[in-house]
Amino acid sequence: MTYRGRFAPSPTGPLHAGSLVSALASYLDARAHGGSWIIRIEDVDTPRTVPGAADEILATLAHFGMVSDETPVWQSARGDAYAEAFERLQADGFIYPCGCTRREIADSLVHAHARHATLAYPGTCRDGLHGKPARAWRLRVPDGDAAVVTFEDRWQGTQSQNLANEVGDFALKRADGLWAYQLAVVVDDAEAAITHIVRGADLLDSTARQIHLQRCLGVPTPSYLHVPVVSNHAGEKLSKQTGAMPLDRSTPLDALVQAARHLGIETRETEYLDAFYAEATAQWARRFGPHSGPESGPK
Repeated sequence: MTYRGRFAPSPTGPLHAGSLVSALASYLDARAHGGSWIIRIEDVDTPRTVPGAADEILATLAHFGMVSDETPVWQSARGDAYAEAFERLQADGFIYPCGCTRREIADSLVHAHARHATLAYPGTCRDGLHGKPARAWRLRVPDGDAAVVTFEDRWQGTQSQNLANEVGDFALKRADGLWAYQLAVVVDDAEAAITHIVRGADLLDSTARQIHLQRCLGVPTPSYLHVPVVSNHAGEKLSKQTGAMPLDRSTPLDALVQAARHLGIETRETEYLDAFYAEATAQWARRFGPHSGPESGPK
């Protein structure tokens, strides 16, 4: 198998220390396997996209020594691919229209909580719209034992999620007409033949949904590795919403050393990016490379 990995930032602002950790982990994993590393700009959520942010992200990554091995992919240019996958799912009976507003869903969940039932989407429109206009389109998840998706994460260990109880039928096309993240990322990974996904643990909860969608579309399931997220002083995930500062391009090695340390990699002091990456890649390869044992990585 030819290794193909990717880093997929959302252009909602500049890169920060948290996003650098994810970028570095995915880059080191690709280099440790002698594979390809591809950048994908996840701008499918156009209302949140900041003009110029994607170019800033690409320039910052290049300044830090990380350049895509192939031409970067932009989700905003891939609507036809998402529509084709959507039509296949519709023809196979996997999806249905949903007429629920956010308020109606919230009210249903409050009612469900009062009955100590599931807090997942309650399936209100599974059997029809009952006179309501279609707003979104949802993927039907299995019931019973078939709803449990289990996978092995290379950092976090064995993971399992009951889609019916914990998620419910999830949206593939939003009420505003935009394609949902879950559909876009699965279609993109399949078309790019991505074999390994390395990303932050904040996306761990999405993985079972993506695996189920991969099965519905009949595409391969990549290997997954979710690295611990970076937190701020309040213990919140570091993000633009929690006050994350943009990366300082004037001191790339300082930021890279800190990101590597978060990943459990201690590098010797150097003035050269090539030397840093050589040492960091060697350490990553011993833990997660193709010849590392199943006990090598953290759990």
